[in-house]
Amino acid sequence: MSEPVDEGAVDDGTAAVVRDATPGLAVHLADGVLHVVLDRPAQANVLDRGMVDGLNRLLEAAGADERVRAVLLGGAGDDFCVGVDASPARGAGEAPRPRVGTLTRRLPQEQHRLVPLLVGVQTPVVCAVQGRAHDAGLALALAADFTVVADDAELRVGFGGRGTTPDSGLTWLLPHRVGEVRAREMLLLDRGVTGAEAAAWGMVHAAVPATQLDVAVADLVEQLARGATVALGLAKWLAHRGQAAHLEEHLRDEAFGLELSARSEDFREGLAALRDRRDPSFRGR
Repeated sequence: MSEPVDEGAVDDGTAAVVRDATPGLAVHLADGVLHVVLDRPAQANVLDRGMVDGLNRLLEAAGADERVRAVLLGGAGDDFCVGVDASPARGAGEAPRPRVGTLTRRLPQEQHRLVPLLVGVQTPVVCAVQGRAHDAGLALALAADFTVVADDAELRVGFGGRGTTPDSGLTWLLPHRVGEVRAREMLLLDRGVTGAEAAAWGMVHAAVPATQLDVAVADLVEQLARGATVALGLAKWLAHRGQAAHLEEHLRDEAFGLELSARSEDFREGLAALRDRRDPSFRGR
């Protein structure tokens, strides 16, 4: 059951985003999990600019909202997401041709802002993928902390047929997830992979039969939402920063993370549970 939004509470952004309801996104908060569903099933959940902006605002708010202990991202209908709607907004008459440089101005504020938020937000993000995950949809799946896919899902870059280069961080995400050789197959040869292949490549956390996807994802996100949220967020931050840090710098970051997590209520609960020989009951604080 969704938690009611207390409009009298300090507004850190999450309440407003849930209340204002971005078209194309179905959002609710339940048991510490922010459920975000791409909700344009008739269009295979293609992202429009409003949805991308809504996702950006949701992730920023989730990282600051102590009620949110995990984020679950999914897609309604048969497909997860087949990309971004790049067509200009339609109005009366024909839309004017965009100015030169429009993409380089827009992308940093849109999906090129979204992918770093998914990677960097100190809240675990779980992604559930069924059907097709193409273009920006594939980027969302790769940027999440844990992605569980239906074994018959199709993951594809999909830019080659349009004669453009990939965006949404795919040329960074794929080599980091599967290595350069396999990344080139997907980026340059437009190779699609099934969910089962993606799991075998280490591209995603797990592949399960489509009928078991909801259960597998629910179990995973419940485990994360019950975890020591501060420590989990710092561990995620350390893992990401470590990709570009020298060992000495990274060890300093680890000491910083340990200092912060050791000051949390969950750390004290973990010690008490160890002493009492019981399972800890973390509150995410």
